[in-house]
Amino acid sequence: MLEVESYRQLCDRLVGARVVRGWADAYAAKKLSSPSQWARVVKGLTLTGTGRRGKLMLIETDGVTLGMRFGMTGVLLVDSDAGIEGLFYGPHVYRAQWIRAGLEFADGRKLLLHDPRRLARVEIDPDLSELGPDALSMTRAQFAGVLAVARGEGPAIKARLLDQSYVAGVGNLLGDEILFRAGIDPRTPTGTLDAAQRASLLRAFTSTMRSLQRRGGSHLGDHMEGRVPGGHCPLDGGAMRINIVGGRTTYWCSVHQK
Repeated sequence: MLEVESYRQLCDRLVGARVVRGWADAYAAKKLSSPSQWARVVKGLTLTGTGRRGKLMLIETDGVTLGMRFGMTGVLLVDSDAGIEGLFYGPHVYRAQWIRAGLEFADGRKLLLHDPRRLARVEIDPDLSELGPDALSMTRAQFAGVLAVARGEGPAIKARLLDQSYVAGVGNLLGDEILFRAGIDPRTPTGTLDAAQRASLLRAFTSTMRSLQRRGGSHLGDHMEGRVPGGHCPLDGGAMRINIVGGRTTYWCSVHQK
């Protein structure tokens, strides 16, 4: 999500530019009726602004709203400039065969969607109804809603943080970093968190968003040094545990995350 915010800021450079050509391969256009739909719809549009909800980047135009989702390894390029230096899961190189979609403008500039794993997608008038509040602008009241459980103990807190219908934008690395800073075991059922843990989680959520945005991405968190098999916590030296939580590979400290 922090990476997508960087892409949005990069895309701001193109506001006012008119599209003369667009293209998308079958992978990027998977949510459309066909790759040709993207090329047909975008031609002639003028970019009027940018936006973002969680991991979905929005490009406002004088016609439809365009959306881009980047998956784990997608990167936005405006000509030769990338929105971020590198991705934790990415190849750290750029190749022409990994360009999945793009826009070419009347002034000669190009916006390119680069993705070696073919998980990135382009959309036309994307549906935002299934996305929760954006993680970067989360209020205290909205965060209380993230932790609300209707019945029972609820899902593991890591799984809840990754649920985009509750909070849009928290990915695997951000989820682990938030819980690392809060000192909470990611397997803890959401409904069992006490008042002190909830307060700690809110503080960690806020500090993680602010500090990692300044650093330049979710791959630059405090826990990353220990995020290797056999790793140790950079905070207290405890052994880092590893397991699947919320469907994602999860690392946490065996000592301070209770």
